[in-house]
Amino acid sequence: MAELAKRRLQSKIPLPEQALTGLVREHHRRLLALQLAYINFLDEQIEALSGEITRCLTELSAEEVPTQPPASLAAADGAATPATPGEPLTFTRAIALLDTIPGVDRRGAERWVAETGVDMARVGTATRLAAWVGVAPGNDESTGKQRSGRTRPGNQPLRTVLTQLAHAAAHTKGTYLSALYHGLAARRGRKRAIVAVAHSMVVSAFYMFVRQETYHDLGATYFDEQRRHHVVDRLMRRIEQLGYHVHLEPRPMTAS
Repeated sequence: MAELAKRRLQSKIPLPEQALTGLVREHHRRLLALQLAYINFLDEQIEALSGEITRCLTELSAEEVPTQPPASLAAADGAATPATPGEPLTFTRAIALLDTIPGVDRRGAERWVAETGVDMARVGTATRLAAWVGVAPGNDESTGKQRSGRTRPGNQPLRTVLTQLAHAAAHTKGTYLSALYHGLAARRGRKRAIVAVAHSMVVSAFYMFVRQETYHDLGATYFDEQRRHHVVDRLMRRIEQLGYHVHLEPRPMTAS
């Protein structure tokens, strides 16, 4: 059991071996057997439900699902341009698309699609979808004063799923969602940063469904690239405060 240690615990294997050494009596074995039997029971239930979900999704995918928004909604606030008419978006395809978002696994994608469906024509715009889920920024302003920025309750089951997925995305490495979380968490707090990440994921999913395209990550350096001169000036000031002199040489432009 000590050899199952991971990460930093691997360098401390003698300590787990010492902690796991002891007398295992008959009643200990009986309790361990009950716990293992319960874990096996849960695994069997999860496997059975996963098989049933896969079967239902296969049946639903066989049905045609309209994906092109009406003209009135396509011209509304931020509506995406539909992809070239072709094969309709199926539930199986939608789950595969969501699975390309950092932090989203297949089970989370299935719960996501179960709440929103794949027909974005009923929603119209990404802004409306985010508001319906409950991850859109609050807007409570009166006489020029910004009062509350709390989000609306929205769809509680989906919001719970998105919060979990946003936490997973925030801990990925070298991704836009991770950079978004860490940039906002330092200034606005972790909870607001998680909601912002969930909002970004919902907006991305809307356009992915409409265009039937996989997720395109902007990269961890996206915000630094947008504020390149500000980042360079700030870092230069910090280096000069340490007593160094920095001389920047222009880098030759490369043809794109």
